[in-house]
Amino acid sequence: MEILHDLPRITGTEVNYCIVCKRKLWLFARQITMEHNSQKVEIGRAIHDNSFEREKKELLIDDTIAIDFSGGQFTIHETKSTNSMNEASRYQLLYYLYYLEKKGIEGAKGVVHYYKNRSVEEMVLTDEARNILERILCEINQTKEAKNPPAALNSNICKKCSYFELCYS
Repeated sequence: MEILHDLPRITGTEVNYCIVCKRKLWLFARQITMEHNSQKVEIGRAIHDNSFEREKKELLIDDTIAIDFSGGQFTIHETKSTNSMNEASRYQLLYYLYYLEKKGIEGAKGVVHYYKNRSVEEMVLTDEARNILERILCEINQTKEAKNPPAALNSNICKKCSYFELCYS
């Protein structure tokens, strides 16, 4: 496997936002952040800080991906408050595995921990996931390069989003 040293600077948050809402991704890519106003984000941050207290947290790699913690044996962990956005959470974790693989670390596994329902989901990077991630990475680049923001979703999830007032004012 060829080790890539100049991987694109795409964060796990951007992968997550691409799946949830491309408008949110577009705003985030322009350093327009609304998370500081969100009670849900604060709750998630508190859960993250107080879960797995014995683990070293926030492993920052290449100033690009931030892994919640590593459980050793090439297993990385991501903590989420709920599984309401589980597809986005899954692909965020799969992107970390993909990124590590591109850096030459093969065979890593991932675990998403959902705090509220005390469940876990183990993940491995498959060929199908790699293909989907490559499409997502293309979508992220296209969204970030767009001159105008994508249209608002007008979905039920918008009401709980930290960007709601910005999108619907």
